[in-house]
Amino acid sequence: MIQSRRLLLGATALLLGLAACKPAQQAAAPTAPAAPPEVSIVTVKHQPIPYERDLPGRAAPTRIAEVRARVAGLVTKRTFEQGSQVKEGDILYKIDPMPFRADLASAEAALAKAEAALVLTRQQAERLETLLSRQTASQAQYDAAFAAQKQAEAEVAGAKAARDRAQLNLGYTDVRAPISGRIGRALVTEGALVEQGGASNLATIQQLDPIYVDITQSVGELNKLRRDLASGELDRLAADVASVRVIMDDGSLYPEPGRLLFSDVTADPSTGQVTLRAVVPNPHGELFPGMYVRARIKQGIDSDAIAVPQQAVHRSNDGRAQVWLVGPDQKVMLQPVEVGPVVEGQWVIRDGLKEGDRVVAEGFQKIVAGTQVAVVPFETTTVASAGSHPAPASTEQR
Repeated sequence: MIQSRRLLLGATALLLGLAACKPAQQAAAPTAPAAPPEVSIVTVKHQPIPYERDLPGRAAPTRIAEVRARVAGLVTKRTFEQGSQVKEGDILYKIDPMPFRADLASAEAALAKAEAALVLTRQQAERLETLLSRQTASQAQYDAAFAAQKQAEAEVAGAKAARDRAQLNLGYTDVRAPISGRIGRALVTEGALVEQGGASNLATIQQLDPIYVDITQSVGELNKLRRDLASGELDRLAADVASVRVIMDDGSLYPEPGRLLFSDVTADPSTGQVTLRAVVPNPHGELFPGMYVRARIKQGIDSDAIAVPQQAVHRSNDGRAQVWLVGPDQKVMLQPVEVGPVVEGQWVIRDGLKEGDRVVAEGFQKIVAGTQVAVVPFETTTVASAGSHPAPASTEQR
């Protein structure tokens, strides 16, 4: 019994000794170093970037025509649906044709009378010509008959012109569409009396496909653009490149690209702006005349530009733009930069970066100046932008 108790006490002492040694051993074990934070980077390189500007504009019809009566009369029928699409030559209104049919019949009767008189004078002239050759009629008699024939011919010509005019007036009782396009509201109704060439029009037709977008740009910007193109800093666009995209009032991008036609030669003295006109397809009639839009204009290409993703650029406390750079020693540092416009979801960098620089695009929360990092490529995503091909950023993994 005593021996068993001694063995139990010995085992307990041994366990207490081992428990006391374990904290000392744990304290003596070395701590593993923390892994460097991981950041996503893009490697800067020169790439072609379009020179784009978002400018205000208004839609305008490519053709507009006011429908007017060419003869006076009473409107008897309207044949079009207001707001519908009409084609050139479609009958829009009918004017009472009865007075013009009577005028045509009278003109045709006058023509028949003139032609009958011409037959008589021609026969008289031929008869006297025969008698003159036989010296049984005088030259004066023949001259009078010949002049009467010519006068009758002129009267026939005048009667034909009067008949043709009467036919035209009768045709004008069908008021036709002068152009193809969308017609607006009817400005007169059946029973209205219209005048020939009156001041009021009967309806208005506007051609809306394609449609114009009139854009305003400051003279200073336009002149700078021309200087950059002349100096070679910007390259000109090809003639067949779609250079205009329309941004709707809700911020969405209009699906059909347009083309810049020309810039006005006169500046508005009150605003110092010139008008640029673009033509845009409008097959579904989504753009209306007078509608306010914003137009994204591609006016040139900077063939050796530098751009970084938008999230890579930060602002310091004083508002200056800056980026995080990863140095050769894998440590990060802040680099001030001069930024230009945002194009296709990327900031264009005017100054501060050179080709080959590695810029942090993600993982800023983990770093401060001097932090050593592990780098991975930045996965670019498609950015919805103004109808140009996205300019992917170059990436590098070390």
